[in-house]
Amino acid sequence: MQPPAGSQVSRVPAQRTPPEQLAPPAPAPAPVRPKRRLRTVLVVVAGVLALLCAGGAVVGFVLYDRATAPDRSSPEVAVANYIQAFFEDRNDTKADEFTCDGGTDLGDLKLLREDLVTREGRFGTEISVGWEALSVQQQGDRAIVQVDLVISAFVDGISQSDRQGWRFETQRRDGWRVCTAKRS
Repeated sequence: MQPPAGSQVSRVPAQRTPPEQLAPPAPAPAPVRPKRRLRTVLVVVAGVLALLCAGGAVVGFVLYDRATAPDRSSPEVAVANYIQAFFEDRNDTKADEFTCDGGTDLGDLKLLREDLVTREGRFGTEISVGWEALSVQQQGDRAIVQVDLVISAFVDGISQSDRQGWRFETQRRDGWRVCTAKRS
């Protein structure tokens, strides 16, 4: 847009300094590099700690799994652990860890335990069940374990015990497991 006619502004020439007389522009300050060394060290330390934690978690899981897994390494160990869980601990869930999945014939043992519990109530005493003389006859993935169950109690201050022979049939299925139990 042009200034109005007759104005003073239009008659005054623009005063500009010639470019060769201008002062050179001030150099821009060098950009300050952010301190990345600290960040790099922190990232490396965090990575190492994450790896150590992950490794520790894996080792912890493996050790826990080994410590809590039932020992079914041999027929006699499986039978002994089953008797311990079933009679002494009276923990059916733990005892089931040592039995075959489906198709078990352990009814006679259950009847024996029920009878012992009834007698404990009747006589006001605690009856314990142990085992002796384990013998194993193994053929491939099957084994027969002969064992003497020793049933003992204190009644009226007198120690009484009974010895019963039992025959356990075991099979190797993800470790040895008890499938049947019959009095011999």
